[in-house]
Amino acid sequence: MARRLRPVGLEFAETAPLRLVFAREVSASPEAVYRALADDTAAWPEWFTAVTLCSPTEGADGSKGREVRLKGGTRFWETIVAAEAPQLYAYRVDESNAPGLRALLEEWRLTPAGTGTRVQWTFAADGAAPFRLALTLGRSGMGRAFRDAVTALDRRLTAANA
Repeated sequence: MARRLRPVGLEFAETAPLRLVFAREVSASPEAVYRALADDTAAWPEWFTAVTLCSPTEGADGSKGREVRLKGGTRFWETIVAAEAPQLYAYRVDESNAPGLRALLEEWRLTPAGTGTRVQWTFAADGAAPFRLALTLGRSGMGRAFRDAVTALDRRLTAANA
């Protein structure tokens, strides 16, 4: 059963009770990475293996969002809170069936790094104590999922430009 979460803004990436931050450099340009994150949402399952569906949505007020499904059945209904090409893409979760989750914002920051891009992902969350403990214990797995996803995305972007 989906529940409404507390709405948060971009500042939550810095103030959340639980922040997991991961970074990796890739060879693709910031523009190419940004397009993959923000514009080609349907392709997320092709490079982020935890994602089974990522579909753009639009709120009644015209706000842009996404519906996301993860392996295991977790679902998110999100609102885009920042889309500043090619350096920032962020979204908050408005509804989810994840137990114990109270607020969630994900922020992707892209900065030039040599001829490629430094990709930084911040997972900012608030939730019940068991939820926070599970995320803290799962930090290394989330880091591995991020590294694998960004590596697969870079391969995909490099192959598309070959």
